[in-house]
Amino acid sequence: MKKVVLAYSGGLDTSYCAIYLSRVKNLEVHTVIVNTGGFGEEELKEIESKAHKMGITHHVCLDETENFYQKCVRYLVYGNSLRNNTYPLSVSAERIFQALAIARYAREIGADFIAHGSTGAGNDQVRFDLIFEVLAPEIGIITPIRDMRLSRQEEVEFLKEHGVEMNWEKAKYSINKGLWGTSVGGSETLTSHSALPGSAYPSQPTKDGEERVTLRFEKGELKGINGKDMTPVKCIQTLEKIASAYAVGRDIHVGDTIIGIKGRVGFEAAAPLIILKGHQLLEKHVLTKWQQYWKEQLGNWYGMQVHEGQYLDPTLRNIEAFLEDTQKNVTGNVHVKLQPYRFSLEGIESPHDLMNATFGSYGEMNKGWTGDDVKSFTKVLANPLKIYYATNKDD
Repeated sequence: MKKVVLAYSGGLDTSYCAIYLSRVKNLEVHTVIVNTGGFGEEELKEIESKAHKMGITHHVCLDETENFYQKCVRYLVYGNSLRNNTYPLSVSAERIFQALAIARYAREIGADFIAHGSTGAGNDQVRFDLIFEVLAPEIGIITPIRDMRLSRQEEVEFLKEHGVEMNWEKAKYSINKGLWGTSVGGSETLTSHSALPGSAYPSQPTKDGEERVTLRFEKGELKGINGKDMTPVKCIQTLEKIASAYAVGRDIHVGDTIIGIKGRVGFEAAAPLIILKGHQLLEKHVLTKWQQYWKEQLGNWYGMQVHEGQYLDPTLRNIEAFLEDTQKNVTGNVHVKLQPYRFSLEGIESPHDLMNATFGSYGEMNKGWTGDDVKSFTKVLANPLKIYYATNKDD
């Protein structure tokens, strides 16, 4: 029997693939779930049990959470990366690290094929295939859902025929959970007008009123919450637990896919959105105008390349070096107020705060210059425009 490594999550698509590859194609199926921070121990045990019921040969869980943070998430924070100013690249980024781990594992066990459950209309197919082509070009790629153009209903019927029991109501929604947020796709996101029902989101609101949270950043990384020091990964997980209780971070992203069509996806990413906006506010206080400008250009481009599966492009290592270098003074506390379905940033405290009253207070008092200095400065500043309009009077 030939050996296939299947990227497995236990959802509808990958369950179909497990049954199809083992029972129809008669392959030796090795399922791999790559945890990028979205699964707890009990969930992983349940997924492993489910995989074995599909008739697979072997199952393994590869934990990439810390690696995912160190090699990608922290640079997304440094770059304040939001796709179309909305989406924190939740699934976009984690798919890259799932693919990297699966490619390594497939080579280790001498697999003949790698399989994944992507459709032919989304971004994930490109992200997975691109990594596999680069890191494991000798291994074939199998994509049953894409190749047979299957609808979700056809997958459900196939699994029912093979005696598979699932929560079919829950299977109506495609949910992908990771350290950096959760995506939610369903019939509503296939339209341009329908909103996802609140019940579609995995986290439900359990708190009312308001709550204040203090985030401690150290050189651009979140290192503490409410006075308690933690690792960045633990900070993200802790903040997600606190803020998701208020149903913070829900939205629908509309974007241009890698293959050129428009697409919508729902997501909830309480911690990522708060961290990105809090980090950006701190940077507004401690970075210069031109540091912020160039960070915005490169951070946006970095996020776009990650989103489109180009993580292995060496240019991204160059940008990472730049982004990290900008963070040496991005240290301080950010104060956040949480309320149902929203959050607001109240202010920051930092030893590097450039709102330094020694030189003046905006709109109130100038201490480092005089009014005459500003008149002279403005006169010289106007010279290029005066020359242009003197030369081009018709304009």
